[in-house]
Amino acid sequence: MPLFLYPNPIKTLLPSSSFRFRSSIRSLLSSSYKFSPSKSICIDPCRRPRSSTTTMTTTLKPSAIGGGGGGGGGGGGAAVVDNAEGIARRFWIKFRKESTLALYTPFVVCLASGNLKLDTFRQYIAQDVHFLKAFAQAYELAEECADDDDAKAGISQLRRSVLEELKMHDSFAQEWGADVVKESTLNAATLKYTDFLLATASGKVEGMKGPGKLATPFEKTKLAAYTLGAMTPCMRLYAFIGKELQALLDSKESSHPYQKWIDNYSCEDYQASALQTEDLLDKLSVSLTGEELDIIEKLYHQAMKLEIEFFCAQPLVQQTVVPLSKNHNLVEHGFMLFSDFDLTCTVVDSSAILAEIAIVTAPKSDYSQPENQNVRMPSADLRNTWGVLSSQYTEEHEQCIEGILLTEKVERFNYEGLHKALEQLSNFEKKANSRVIESGVLKGLNLEDIKRAGERLILQDGCTAFFQNIIKNKNMNANVHVLSYCWCGDLIRSAFSSGGLGVLNIHANEFVYENSISTGEILKKVESPIDKVQSFNDIRKASTSNKKNLTVYIGDSVGDLLCLLEADVGIVIGTSSSLRRVGSHFGVSFVPLFPSLVKKQKECVEGSSSSWKGLSGILYTVSTWAEIHSFILGP
Repeated sequence: MPLFLYPNPIKTLLPSSSFRFRSSIRSLLSSSYKFSPSKSICIDPCRRPRSSTTTMTTTLKPSAIGGGGGGGGGGGGAAVVDNAEGIARRFWIKFRKESTLALYTPFVVCLASGNLKLDTFRQYIAQDVHFLKAFAQAYELAEECADDDDAKAGISQLRRSVLEELKMHDSFAQEWGADVVKESTLNAATLKYTDFLLATASGKVEGMKGPGKLATPFEKTKLAAYTLGAMTPCMRLYAFIGKELQALLDSKESSHPYQKWIDNYSCEDYQASALQTEDLLDKLSVSLTGEELDIIEKLYHQAMKLEIEFFCAQPLVQQTVVPLSKNHNLVEHGFMLFSDFDLTCTVVDSSAILAEIAIVTAPKSDYSQPENQNVRMPSADLRNTWGVLSSQYTEEHEQCIEGILLTEKVERFNYEGLHKALEQLSNFEKKANSRVIESGVLKGLNLEDIKRAGERLILQDGCTAFFQNIIKNKNMNANVHVLSYCWCGDLIRSAFSSGGLGVLNIHANEFVYENSISTGEILKKVESPIDKVQSFNDIRKASTSNKKNLTVYIGDSVGDLLCLLEADVGIVIGTSSSLRRVGSHFGVSFVPLFPSLVKKQKECVEGSSSSWKGLSGILYTVSTWAEIHSFILGP
């Protein structure tokens, strides 16, 4: 399947060259290509395919190369949303990291498992009653400001729904025979959240007057929109969590202790109320300027963060499985984190970047090449050679995978059988690399060009921030390693250094240089699945700590399978079909991370040690780095 590079212009990488890099890759391209300033280039020799069935239908970022390593902080950089969508939907997608952090909080995981201590739930309900009263008051103030009759009616209906929700909370108190609300006071997180809501609804927003001073209908509508912007995240987040928890309820169990709570927030009525709130926010925001919409975005984001703080403030007096950093006993165990690079951390495969540098910097003809410089093939020949290598690699890789799958499928996890099968793939990868070296396509690349490309390489959304926080967390004292097939370790080091992550341990192949110009040779260190797992085990054995290490490996491809399984916690990011086909063939189970954590929490016994063990045959799947961050580090 063809692999498309960006046709959009990007920041200049080389003084006189225009670069274009691919969108997120889930399959290797095999077709030949033509180079044209107005067309995409199909290049990807000697890299593993992601999926033979994946197609790209989403709108993509304008470039896979941007500023400073990218993918850093908040939510949503990787999502591109159709401008025709309302702002409520756009903000929800943009701040999806925060929704994930909320879902993975210890309180929500314990609630989902059903083993949340009753006293903790009582305290939560008491705080939520205080919050809902402020929420209803904010709706009332928004209704007064709304100029449109339909909007007023909609807000009034939503306010009545909140009052019904308060009745549900009253029913909890009746069941327990105590008025927990009167017995409790607002904690700091609840007070901060309610103050924020009421301040917003009262017009205490940048550039706003108080409700009594609003002179025009437009000013009133704007304040109503601001208020809805601060309230919508709560509605959508609870609707999201309700649905997630409802999906995990076991029909075989007689009852879940918090079934009533889950039913309330997953039911059609509540889902409709959340959608109605979003629709009202969209309607009230139609006439606002870009600057005013930016204010709503800030209010929305702040509300999401306050929701997380609200969940985290609930008093837990029990052992939890999340976050791993707090559950992990550092007195008894060390912590080692391993990660793949290409398409685990990056948006594009590194081979495409190296290919583009080679093509753009290649001479247009054989004429006038300096005698003291490595002779390079002309750019046109280089493009054709890359195309041939890419096509050959893709075809043979698929044949290799299909050959592995021709063996008898096992019922139980068989690591030895998988290891032996991947020896075939390892032999293929090494032969493919030898073809690349012999072809001379990697000859003549300037080290500074490679470093510059690495510095501008965009990483997956949230990847950089995760590693930054891991390094900053002194309590974890994490030993972090990146294992990669990448031909050029300098590219990886530059990508991470631009995000202040020069301290990471990089294990990859290396270009050989003469006077900072690549000779076309590769210093081979990690070429295959077998090489990777050997390096993984060597690093573990070489650890200077006398403590037993808890190991986590993050990867996305068949080449990561053995390392993922050897680690105590193997996390699969992405949707590689080859990885799942081969793994499943040898009895590997792929299970979503969040439901697995809820199950582990349900089985968690106070005082018990970690239940994470390698070679269990179970790998945990995630779709974003936000899930990895939430699981390991928490909010």
